[in-house]
Amino acid sequence: MKNLSYKNVHNLFKLNGFHLNKQDLCRVSYCLIKEGDEFEKSIGDFLLDWFDDKSYIDLQTSGTTGQPKIIRTEKQAMVNSALATGDFFKLSPGDKALYCLPTKYIAGKMMLVRSFILGLDIDFVAPSSHPLANNDTIYDFVAMVPLQAQNSLGGLINVKKMIVGGAKMSKPLEKKLSKVSTEVYETYGMTETITHIAAKKVGDKAFSLLPDVQISQNEKNCLVIDAPKVSSESIITNDLVEIINGNQFVFLGRIDNVINSGGIKLIPEQIEEKLSNGIHSRFFVGGIPDSILGEKLVLVIESEKQASDEVSFEMLDKYEKPKEVFYVSKFMETENGKIKRKEILENLK
Repeated sequence: MKNLSYKNVHNLFKLNGFHLNKQDLCRVSYCLIKEGDEFEKSIGDFLLDWFDDKSYIDLQTSGTTGQPKIIRTEKQAMVNSALATGDFFKLSPGDKALYCLPTKYIAGKMMLVRSFILGLDIDFVAPSSHPLANNDTIYDFVAMVPLQAQNSLGGLINVKKMIVGGAKMSKPLEKKLSKVSTEVYETYGMTETITHIAAKKVGDKAFSLLPDVQISQNEKNCLVIDAPKVSSESIITNDLVEIINGNQFVFLGRIDNVINSGGIKLIPEQIEEKLSNGIHSRFFVGGIPDSILGEKLVLVIESEKQASDEVSFEMLDKYEKPKEVFYVSKFMETENGKIKRKEILENLK
């Protein structure tokens, strides 16, 4: 990969159809901040931060597994991440891209960085749950969260390649996306890795690593990531994985979600995968305190309970069958749409 400085703007970069250099982008930023909608102001703020004299930028985590925090990240590391994405997904200067994510979090920021580092022709729209509504443009590359992908199935005929991240993709959505003409990938990553360090095509089991990434496991079988071009330190995750080879791994679940029920350790994500074809609302399984088992496995469904509601557990092993089913009208979520499992389970106690 060619080592590009974070101060550079590719000469083929376009924003909403206009060729812009570094000076142009700074001028546009002031206009967005002064006259734009809220999402446009956040784009302007980020661009001014990017082109200031500092070599770093402060990123906010999503708060999926704890309180949101600020992580200081070198801009050159973000450039290196953009280059790795370009290599992995075979993006070329002049490719048409759509920017439809909030700029507040790393996924949104990185779409902008990729565009002016790789020379993409990028359009931005307000981040919404229907990003392709009333848009007939043909796009080479788009990044969405699962909810946006779910609501864009009809419009994906105009998208050649799409990455989906930010939250775990459900099995029903994965099946729908496997039938579209678009080349769709689920990504794996976090703020600390400057978005994704691996991706897999929908329908595939294993994630494949992006360039210049190495993986291992610690004593708890959790994934350890070494990506020196995006992080100077090894990143120890809470994700239980099975490493297939030096370039691939299978995600099993989060260690902090594991339930110890009567001495039997259960991984919620594996149980959820088995249940996914039979439950059409959002749901998850988790553990709540139990005087006999220590933790009791329960199923939580986002729905108003109906008298006729019945969930089949035939596909589950003996110890995987939930002891109780709860119905919650609306799941609590983080700002970017991830389910707050811990808080919801605590409210059930």
